[in-house]
Amino acid sequence: MEWGMGLLLLMMVMGISLTWFWYNKMKMKMREDVEKKSGCGVPEGSLGWPLIGETLDFIASGYTSRPVSFMDKRKLLYGKVFKTHLLGTPIIVSTDPDVNKVVLQNHGNIFVPAYPKSIRELLGEHSILQMNGNLQKRLHALIGGFLRSPQLKARITRHIENSVRLTLGSWQDMQLLHVQEETKKITFEVLVNVLMSVGPGEDLDFLKREFEEFIKGLICLPIKFPGTRLYKSLKAKQRLLEMVKKIVEERKSAMEKTDEKGMAKDAVDVLLRDSEEASEKQSLPLDFISGNIIEMMIPGEETVPMAMTLAVKFLSDCPVALHQLMEENMELKKQKKDSGEDYGWTDYLSLPFTQNVISETFRLANIINGVWRKALKDIDIKGYLIPKGWCVLASFISVHMDEEIYENPHLFYPWRWEKLGAAVNNSSFTPFGGGQRLCPGLELSRLEISIFLHHLATTYRWVAQEDEIVYFPTVKMKKKLPIKVTPLCNYRYNQTETLEVLSPHQKGAIENGICTTASKR
Repeated sequence: MEWGMGLLLLMMVMGISLTWFWYNKMKMKMREDVEKKSGCGVPEGSLGWPLIGETLDFIASGYTSRPVSFMDKRKLLYGKVFKTHLLGTPIIVSTDPDVNKVVLQNHGNIFVPAYPKSIRELLGEHSILQMNGNLQKRLHALIGGFLRSPQLKARITRHIENSVRLTLGSWQDMQLLHVQEETKKITFEVLVNVLMSVGPGEDLDFLKREFEEFIKGLICLPIKFPGTRLYKSLKAKQRLLEMVKKIVEERKSAMEKTDEKGMAKDAVDVLLRDSEEASEKQSLPLDFISGNIIEMMIPGEETVPMAMTLAVKFLSDCPVALHQLMEENMELKKQKKDSGEDYGWTDYLSLPFTQNVISETFRLANIINGVWRKALKDIDIKGYLIPKGWCVLASFISVHMDEEIYENPHLFYPWRWEKLGAAVNNSSFTPFGGGQRLCPGLELSRLEISIFLHHLATTYRWVAQEDEIVYFPTVKMKKKLPIKVTPLCNYRYNQTETLEVLSPHQKGAIENGICTTASKR
C-alpha cells in the first residue's frame, strides 16, 4: 500500500514537472514566433501559473480597497503595457492612455470585442457588445442620435423629475433607506420608458423582476446545467424576450396601420422605422430588435444607479463638496421659484460644480473599469507588439488612478475639474469607453444623475452609515449604502449655519476651499 502511494505521488510530481516544462517551452516558442514577424517585441510581463495564469491575483485585487493594485504592481515592474494571463487566455494589459486610444479607435478591422463566455452565452451572437462592422455603426448611430436629441431630453426631463420626486417622496416615512436599491427604482423605470414606453404597473414589475434574474448571470461559470446560475439567467432572458417581442410586434402592427411619421417616442420606434425604410436584406428581424432592447436595459440596472449611489457616498464623505453642491442647487431652485418657470434639461446640465461632482464620481467609481478586445492580426502600438489572437485589456481604471495625470488620484476632489476641464485628454477620461463604441447614452446618464442630485440636495439632509465599495465582479456597495434622511422643508442652508454644525477641522476646510476628506475606498 505504501509503495503504491509512493509511486502515485512520484507520478504526480513528474506530471506537474512535465506540465510546467511544456508550459514554459510553449511560452518561449510563442514569444519567439511573434517577435520574428516584427522588429518590436511582446511587452514584458509574466504569464503566471499553468492554466490559471495570474487570475487569482487579479480577482483578489477586486476585493481590496485599491482594485488598481494588480495593475500598479506590474506597471512598476514592466512598464505601462505588460503581458499576463487572465481567465484562461494570454493578454496584453494597457495602462497607457495613448495605447488605449488606438485600441478603442481601431475597431472592427484590427480589434474585435472579446468577452467572457458567460456574457457571450447570455447576450447571444447578435449582441451589440459583440457586433462588428456596418451593422454596429448603423445601430450605434440610430440609438445615439435618438438619445442625444434635444426633443427627447426635453420630454424625458419631465419624466425623470416625476420619477425622482416620487421616489424621494417615499423616503419621508423611512427610518433607514438603502440608496443603491432606491436609485434602481428611478433609473430602471426611466430607461424602460425610453426604450419601449412601458410605465409603472404589472408589466414594469415583471420586466424588473426577470431582468434582475437575467443580469446575475453576466459574470458566472459558463455552465448551463439546470440549477446553475447561467441556466437560470438564460431562462429569465427567454421570459423577457417573450414580453419584449410581444411589445415590438404590437408596435409594428400599429405602425403598419397608420402613416403617421412624427418623432419616434422610444427606441423600439427608432429601430422599427429604420427597418421599414431599409431594404429587405438590411431589415432588422424582430428577434434581433427584442434582444438588443433587453441588452440596452443594463445601464438602468447597473451603471447609472451605481453612479448615483457613489455620488451620494463621496459627497457624504466630503462635507465641503456637499455644502457647495447644495448651495449651487438651492440657488437654481430659488431662481425657478421666483420666475415661475419649469426646469429645462439645460438648467440641470449648466450647474458647473454639480457637473464637476459627476465627473469626479465617474473617475473614481470606474464602474466600467476597462474593455476587452482581441487582435485580428499582429499590430505594433508605440513599439509594443500585440500578437494576432491575443486579447488586449484597455484599463480605464489605471488611467483614472494615474498620479501622472491626476494629482492625488484616490482623493474625491471635484475642484480638480475647474482646472482640468476640457484640457483633459479624451483618452485620459473614459468612463463611457471611446471610439466607435462610446456609450450612446452618456448625455442622458449625466442628465439623469444631475436631476437626482438636484432634488436630493434641495429636499433632504442625510447621514450615511459606514459602508465599503466592492469592486468584483462588478462595482457595488457592500451594505447598499444605508442612509438616514431629514427633510429640509423651510430650512435655510447657508455658509454660517453650515459652519455651526461642522467640526473645527471641517470649518477650516470650507474656509480654505479644500476638501481634505478622501473617500474610503
